[in-house]
Amino acid sequence: MEISKAEIASAAAASLHTDDKHPELMGSEILVRALQLENVKHIWGYPGGAVLYIYDALYKQDTIQHVLVRHEQAAVHAADGYARATGDVGVALVTSGPGVTNAITGIATAYMDSIPMVIITGQVPTHAIGLDAFQECDAVGITRPIVKHNFLVKDVRDLAETLKKAFHIARTGRPGPVVVDIPKDVSFKKCAFHYPEKVEMRSYNPVRKGHSGQIRKALQLLLAAKRPYIYTGGGVLLSNASEELRTLVNMLGYPCTNTLMGLGAFPASDPKFLGMLGMHGTVEANNAMQHCDVLLAVGARFDDRVIGNPKHFAQNERKIIHIDIDPSSISKRVKVDVPIVGDVKDVLTELIAMIRESGLKPDTNALGGWWDTIADWRKRDCMKYSLGSGDVIKPQYVVETLWNMTKDADTYITSDVGQHQMWAAQYYKFDEPRRWINSGGLGTMGVGIPYAMGVKLARPDSEVFCVTGEGSVQMCIQELSTCLQYNTPIKIVALNNRYLGMVRQWQQVEYAGRYSSSYMDALPDFVKLAEAYGHVGMLIERPEDVEPALREARKLKDRTVFMDFRTDPTENVFPMVQAGKGITEMLLGSEDL
Repeated sequence: MEISKAEIASAAAASLHTDDKHPELMGSEILVRALQLENVKHIWGYPGGAVLYIYDALYKQDTIQHVLVRHEQAAVHAADGYARATGDVGVALVTSGPGVTNAITGIATAYMDSIPMVIITGQVPTHAIGLDAFQECDAVGITRPIVKHNFLVKDVRDLAETLKKAFHIARTGRPGPVVVDIPKDVSFKKCAFHYPEKVEMRSYNPVRKGHSGQIRKALQLLLAAKRPYIYTGGGVLLSNASEELRTLVNMLGYPCTNTLMGLGAFPASDPKFLGMLGMHGTVEANNAMQHCDVLLAVGARFDDRVIGNPKHFAQNERKIIHIDIDPSSISKRVKVDVPIVGDVKDVLTELIAMIRESGLKPDTNALGGWWDTIADWRKRDCMKYSLGSGDVIKPQYVVETLWNMTKDADTYITSDVGQHQMWAAQYYKFDEPRRWINSGGLGTMGVGIPYAMGVKLARPDSEVFCVTGEGSVQMCIQELSTCLQYNTPIKIVALNNRYLGMVRQWQQVEYAGRYSSSYMDALPDFVKLAEAYGHVGMLIERPEDVEPALREARKLKDRTVFMDFRTDPTENVFPMVQAGKGITEMLLGSEDL
């Protein structure tokens, strides 16, 4: 439903009442000015009728680059990837109706991983809301379960303050996506523009500083521990607390693990790092989690992929300290002894200061014995894999080769979801934070290329590799067109095993090898497809060609390169913890099946 001539005339008349300090601006212009004042440099989106005034305002400015994606889902994913790599708020813009519904998967992905984002959605004019107008949908109602907060702006005079609130909510406390739904007439009407310097919301005051008494209790438990363990998650990265974590671990000399979302918070090359834990974690990381006597959980949530069966986890008595900015995450799945609500960076800073002031040291003898136990677990070498007869490419080998070639370069790795994601997490040793960009909580296939586009715009001088599979990559493969238009030369490492690999693996383990709809038949020629999009395509079928192909791709700095690696279709991800099992009840190889 369009805006009437009477409404246009009314808005034009209102614009006559202006002053120099607060100029009259259209809602669309207010939006753009707000984005500029929030220091937004890139916005990903797709136009449509409900947001054309906004696109007109974007056209008239030159400080914000709009990236035209080929599907709204990719707009949100790309903004999400940008936010994960930089820590800044990612911004996406979609139209009403199908524009909003297409964006849902991207919003839910960001919500599950606590990514700071603002998603601007178009809406039909206010007088048409609820009348089943063309391309109308209830954006607020649809997104309510998958956002940190959302707004429907019915009055242009509320727009500036609402946008300020949206950015504030998105980036503070436990970050998350915020949707701002803007009816078309609100983007057209005018009012005096004033962007508040700060906002105060009585119902929203996230705690940053942890309770000093609780931190002191944590200190006492940590220093008295015989078998201590530091378990960290994505919250360390979100609060930019990697330096504080490294200081704490090095000061105490305790073993440390990262979740899938926390990789890079502590250097993977450091001997105190036991590897990733959980469903596809290492023997030493999972055993240490089960057998420690004091566990310090930092910015992690004890999710099902990390601790397996909660009853099995609770069998061993241990004291648990849990630091998290979100009080609802504490004791949600596992009862803890010392809860500390606060920003990870602030709490770790205070904990480090207390340890230094106390002058106390860990129990050296007990710690030495604990490290001896861990060394015995490490002897299992659970990440070792067979190259077989050497006539087929092993996916682990591709990732290891990539890591060896790029470990000293400024490199970002994005991934889709599946076996390739786990192999990338296991065999690419992340030493720096925010270099591993993947969907953890929702497990969204199709994110890899949009994530890589977002990262490449944020870090144009860095190398950006997307590790993907032939299944995931086809979900947003149209974004190869966006890569060409906006000159984001990414490198795509497709581990093509002709299966939905993780589904096939579970069907082998749990369903007696009944491979129902997991074989990928009628695959495209990815080389020709890449070339059709204006990029470089490579087909790699022999192990001896893996390294030369990666080297050649890296030399093509200004081109997007799609590398189709034909990998072993029977390879599985190990170690593996089956659903319902405890984290120490691991399958270590095909001999355990």
